[in-house]
Amino acid sequence: MPITVGHDTSKTRKTLTVGDQSVAYYSIPAATEAGLGDFSKLPAALKVVLENMLRFEDGKTVTTDDIKAFAEWATKGGNNPREIAYRPARVLMQDFTGVPAVVDLAAMRDGLKALGGDPEKINPLNPVDLVIDHSVMIDEFGNPRAFQMNVDREYERNMERYVFLKWGQKAFNNFRVVPPGTGICHQVNLEYLAQTVWSDKDQNGELVAYPDTLVGTDSHTTMVNGAAVLGWGVGGIEAEAAMLGQPISMLIPEVVGFELTGKMMEGTTGTDLVLKVVEMLREKGVVSKFVEFYGEGLDHLPLADRATIANMAPEYGATCGFFPIDDETLRYLTNTGRDKDRIALVEAYAKENGFWRGADYAPIYTDTLHLDMGTIVPAISGPKRPQDYIALTSAHTAFAEYVNGVRGGADATESSEVRWEGEGGQPEPREIPGDTGNHKRGYVQTDDGNYQLHDGSIVIASITSCTNTSNPYVMIGAGLVARKARALGLTRKPWVKTSLAPGSQVVSHYLEAAGLQEDLDAIGFNLVGYGCTTCIGNSGPLDAPISKAINDYDLIGTSVLSGNRNFEGRISPDVRANYLASPPLVVAYALVGDMNVDLANGVLGQDKDGNDVYLKDIWPSTQEVAELVEQTVTRAAFQDKYADVFKGDEKWQGVEVTDSMTYDWPPQSTYVQNPPYFQNMSKEPGTISNIKDAKVLAVLGDMITTDHISPAGSFKESTPAGQYLVERQVPVREFNSYGSRRGNHEVMMRGTFANIRIKNEMLDGVEGGYTKGPDGKQTSIFDAAMAHQANGTPLVIFGGEQYGAGSSRDWAAKGTALLGVKAVIAENFERIHRSNLVGMGVIPFEFTNGDTRKSLGLTGEETVSISGLDTIKPLQEVPCTITMADGSVKEIKIKCRIDTAIEIEYIEHGGVLHYVLRNLAAESAIAAE
Repeated sequence: MPITVGHDTSKTRKTLTVGDQSVAYYSIPAATEAGLGDFSKLPAALKVVLENMLRFEDGKTVTTDDIKAFAEWATKGGNNPREIAYRPARVLMQDFTGVPAVVDLAAMRDGLKALGGDPEKINPLNPVDLVIDHSVMIDEFGNPRAFQMNVDREYERNMERYVFLKWGQKAFNNFRVVPPGTGICHQVNLEYLAQTVWSDKDQNGELVAYPDTLVGTDSHTTMVNGAAVLGWGVGGIEAEAAMLGQPISMLIPEVVGFELTGKMMEGTTGTDLVLKVVEMLREKGVVSKFVEFYGEGLDHLPLADRATIANMAPEYGATCGFFPIDDETLRYLTNTGRDKDRIALVEAYAKENGFWRGADYAPIYTDTLHLDMGTIVPAISGPKRPQDYIALTSAHTAFAEYVNGVRGGADATESSEVRWEGEGGQPEPREIPGDTGNHKRGYVQTDDGNYQLHDGSIVIASITSCTNTSNPYVMIGAGLVARKARALGLTRKPWVKTSLAPGSQVVSHYLEAAGLQEDLDAIGFNLVGYGCTTCIGNSGPLDAPISKAINDYDLIGTSVLSGNRNFEGRISPDVRANYLASPPLVVAYALVGDMNVDLANGVLGQDKDGNDVYLKDIWPSTQEVAELVEQTVTRAAFQDKYADVFKGDEKWQGVEVTDSMTYDWPPQSTYVQNPPYFQNMSKEPGTISNIKDAKVLAVLGDMITTDHISPAGSFKESTPAGQYLVERQVPVREFNSYGSRRGNHEVMMRGTFANIRIKNEMLDGVEGGYTKGPDGKQTSIFDAAMAHQANGTPLVIFGGEQYGAGSSRDWAAKGTALLGVKAVIAENFERIHRSNLVGMGVIPFEFTNGDTRKSLGLTGEETVSISGLDTIKPLQEVPCTITMADGSVKEIKIKCRIDTAIEIEYIEHGGVLHYVLRNLAAESAIAAE
């Protein structure tokens, strides 16, 4: 579909000739010449947004004053939070978030039809790509048949979802699906979909060049900023609105400049660098800000490392981590098989329009910080937050401190009941390095023999996720560690579940071309699938005896993964401590199988001759890695593997779907159900009402992530979601995961606030999704919410700092809304979740004047009323009356985090999609007159 741009103005619209081709573009220097302001010192990341304003200026949605505000941003020291309407060029989705998004679009077609509108109006206006990458689970591992068996199980579990997605591909315009087994959406985006400079025909048929921009329904959409493509994660509801032509309402962001100098030292990786960056930026505080990386250090930083840093923007809290276009960008585009004419356009456009990072690049930033890459050392992060940086030399002592904290100083070894039920007698107790008397131990009998497990035994070692598997330097490095370990006779410990899940088929190509896949296979890192796997919680079950031992002996099972997330309860229900590490370190940790071992300086094992082996003996040199990357990561490989990216295998091609404009919702489906959002919807919006006499559903602490609010992983039969499926004759083996069932609101409502590690402070020390019901007794959060709904009682949630950190999942907001929560009051919010709450009609509020749930002494027994909402303005402070259990009253002020004027309209309509739907219905009515 042709793009629609703002009015054609000779002031800013110019022509650029590249080779034999001429394209129109919107010129930032021309805007300066036209008297709109001096934009020369804007950071490149902000110039991308400015260009968007120039292209869509229409005097209404985008005005001349909006454009001038960017020049004022520079004069005000990088701060001018004006509300603007931003329109990204395209949308990226993955299947966990994509299925509910397509469900919403299908439901909107039904809703628009019911309102008398044309259902065909519900169509993406911008290109949308959905990559199926979140569904493969690691059921089989450590053998040559693992990949095929996991793919087969993936189709068995998810056929209903795949039929639905294939229907969506057929029913909607501008919507493509990348089939299962292709790769992870962010890596496919970086290696193939992204163009850095996009081009399309406008409504007049003229070709227009402009920066490649996108939003994605996954928080790690930011990865593509490593290739100078401005993108960030949003919830599915916000993405759907963008697809349907609704601009994204945002404030002109602050831009923090992060100067990189020096070079990486021998023995360090891009992962080590990004973990330090995450720590520094979390400490700095960059929520809702852009971060732009600059400095001479970029001259020595390959784009793969840049993408690793950009990927983890959600972990350091920023909207994005952007790298400007430079020679390295062009080198990467060339090496990954992009069209030569496209690359020429990128270079010419960037230099002509002020996006190029040359030697004189020195923009104004809101604030800056600096890192000498020569100071980076090998590191990991954990055990439950990405920003908990630990130098590798301190990893074993940090783990001992963690155990001491969990065990509370008790002599756990003596106090734990040691039971042995296996054959052949109890194994001899092994010494636990660094044990201060607090480590618990237990024993297990498996087909691999009898052995001891204890606090810190590594039961999962996984090379996984878009963050690192997109980086050939660390993947080749992991293969070389495996090769050297294999040559010395080392292999994984028998209790470690090992896996390799590349982010694209290109990774397998170069590992095989280098002969390294054979070495990885030899120590248990066989290919298990192309997808997110362990990082999203699809680590699959541990061997039953190992799982039993962990739970029987109450052990702190541990995982090491090359991912970006290590939140509590995310990786596996059997694992309490999770550590992020580079792929080479994941391999090394699998060899020792124990977080208590000093991996940096200690003995990893013995070689074939009985000699001690240390990490330095198996660690590859920078030159070794670089030479293999040069030999095996080729342009031809990328072109070959992406030639038929949308075709899929025989299984995908065999998925049959009907041809219909609206979806025929199968009533028996437990995966896809018509959601209630648009049913019986009025043609006119309502008004925002004050909240009166609301009850408290939960009182939650700091760093409550979207994983806590809406977990993605497996769940048990005893949970409300499990009971729902059992009642519908779904066997436990077929439960799949919360993430895979996001197309069914009944399952997801029951899974809201159901993370096994969430702690509701209304209860004393209880973990899991529990609260007090209207009768004061402990019950599940779902059952309590339904009881309150039956009584007509509104609900509120109290939280701490960084509420809603982590994934972009809209179900964290959808589930909150469907439980009947009208407001969430926290100390502060992460960007995406705040937006998602507003998009679902739930109002976020922040404490003011130093108030917190603790300082107010909140127990959850309170009744809450919030006034001033009927005349609310963006970011207004309003009165909140808290009636305590003893009848005393506390009057406080809370800040309404409805940030912009358009968001007030969203709340009035009940959500952003209701707003869009009513507008489309009104347009249809006008057209019919």
